[in-house]
Amino acid sequence: MRIQTGVSIIMNRWLEVSRDELIMFITDETHVREAEAVDEWARGSDAVLKTVVLPADAVQSGDVIHELEEQLCRANVIIGATDFSFITTPEVGKATKAGARFLSLPLSCSNGTSLLENEFIAMDCRWAARMAKKILPKINRSTYLHVTTALGTDITFCKKGRKGGYYNGSATRKGDVTSASFEVYVAPVEDATEGLLVLDGSLGYEGLVKEPIHIEFHNGRLSTSDTHEDAQRLVRYIESFGDDAMWMNGEFGIGLNALSQCRGVSYIEDESTYGTFHIGMGRNISLGGMQNAKGHFDIVTHDPTIWADGDCIMKDGEIVE
Repeated sequence: MRIQTGVSIIMNRWLEVSRDELIMFITDETHVREAEAVDEWARGSDAVLKTVVLPADAVQSGDVIHELEEQLCRANVIIGATDFSFITTPEVGKATKAGARFLSLPLSCSNGTSLLENEFIAMDCRWAARMAKKILPKINRSTYLHVTTALGTDITFCKKGRKGGYYNGSATRKGDVTSASFEVYVAPVEDATEGLLVLDGSLGYEGLVKEPIHIEFHNGRLSTSDTHEDAQRLVRYIESFGDDAMWMNGEFGIGLNALSQCRGVSYIEDESTYGTFHIGMGRNISLGGMQNAKGHFDIVTHDPTIWADGDCIMKDGEIVE
C-alpha cells in the first residue's frame, strides 16, 4: 500500500475530515515521509493543517504534550502520529472535552516501513464495531474478567466501577477518541489483578518474544522469576522508565483487527490482532483509570479464553457469537 493511500483511509474513512477543519498533526522527526503525505492530502482537500514535529525521544513521558495543551484544545481534529502513543495522557482528555476528535496513530515500525503502508489499516471499521458490540455489554455488566490459555495463563482482573469502550479507527463526532489499534478496552482496578500470564506474543515496543514469559500479577503488580533473554528484556524496559507505576496493570484489551498479525513489526498491529488479548502497563487516565505514569505499553498473548463473570465471551481466540 502507498503511504498516500493510507493517509486517504485515515482522513476520509476514519476521520471524515471536512473542508476548513483545523487538523493538528503531531509527529516526530523520524516521520518526515508521513508528514509530507499528510500535507499533500491537506492541500488537495482544503483542510487547514498544523504540523508539529517533536523530538523523537520526548513523547513517551507526556511532558511535551502538556506544553501543547492550549493548541490541542483549539483543534477540530488531532492526530497523534509519533512513535509512541500519548492517548493515555490527561491532555487528550481535556482536548476532547473541548470538542476535538482524537486519533492515536503511533507510527513505530521496526522493519523500515511506514505504518501507513501496512495493509492492516484497511480493516473494516464497521466489522470491528459489530464485534465490539457483541462483547462490550457483557464486559460492562461484569465485575471480574478471567482469562486462561492452553499454555497455562490463569489470571483475573477486577473492573468494579469501571466501564470499557472500543476503538475501531473511527472518530467522526465531536469529542470522539479513537486509535489505530482496533480493540475493546477497559481500565481494571489497578491494584486488583491477580494470577499467572504466560506471555507468548509481543512485548509491545520491544517486539516478539522467542520464549514464553511466565509473569505473575499480585495486587496489580507485574513480576517474573524467568531469567531468559525475553524476560530480561521486559524487566529492563520497565526499569528504564524509573517509575514504580510502570509495574502496575492499567489496561485489559481484546484485539479486533482481522487483517493484523502479531509480527513484532508494529506494536499497534500486534495488540490489534484478532485472537489476542493484551495487558497495558502504566498510564491509563484517558481509559477510565486513575493511574498517571511516565508511559504506557502493552504485552500481547495469543488464543485466550475470556470470561466476563459467568459469560464466556471469547473461546480460544474466537469471539463467542
